[in-house]
Amino acid sequence: MRGSRASTALLGGGAAVLVSLLWMPALLPAASRLLSLPRALLSMASGSPPSQPSPTSGSGYVPGSVSAAFVTCPNEKVAKEIARAVVEKRLAACVNLIPQITSIYEWKGKIEEDSEVLMMIKTQSSLVPALTDFVRSVHPYEVAEVIALPVEQGNPPYLHWVCQVTKSLMDSSPVMP
Repeated sequence: MRGSRASTALLGGGAAVLVSLLWMPALLPAASRLLSLPRALLSMASGSPPSQPSPTSGSGYVPGSVSAAFVTCPNEKVAKEIARAVVEKRLAACVNLIPQITSIYEWKGKIEEDSEVLMMIKTQSSLVPALTDFVRSVHPYEVAEVIALPVEQGNPPYLHWVCQVTKSLMDSSPVMP
């Protein structure tokens, strides 16, 4: 009886190895997707600082140097006032207003649903903290939504224009897109 249990355990272990080998090809695509995660995500997961990105294929654009920031506003009037101010202050090159979005969220223990205007703000990533501070100072919400995502790729002339327009808060000369 002892011998048969050992044989079954060995066979079971062998079967597990066999099943693992059969599943290995199915795991390879997942592993390759994991390896292709952006450097920033991998460095955040490892706790090490991200390496400096290099310019993309001759365009001169450094991935992540431009960000798209998103801000929700209670209505179009507030959104237009904030949009105009961030462009005038050169905290943004361009702001798109997307009207009539529906936001569902929890606030103070209650599920809320509101119609809002979404602002999509294009700026240099280095200006996101100043943009956030400004929006917080003028926004009517107790907690303003300001989130930013780095732009890894895009139309090089447009990305260059975003950087030119927001390059210097001191330079007031107009820049053509």
